[in-house]
Amino acid sequence: MTEQLTIEERLTNVEEDLAAMKRSFTIHKDDNKSWIEAISGTFKDDPDFDEIVELGQQFRQSAQ
Repeated sequence: MTEQLTIEERLTNVEEDLAAMKRSFTIHKDDNKSWIEAISGTFKDDPDFDEIVELGQQFRQSAQ
């Protein structure tokens, strides 16, 4: 059986995990670029992304 944590301990764990997530998702942005310009090209030559785009197009066409 696992040890029961107090609410304070659980909250501390959540806060630490959230801080780690924020650090991992931080984009070092150039102040002259919009968010879309900062991520533009991220999936270039990525076959998985190409498949996602193709499946999205097929779905939209089937919904018409």
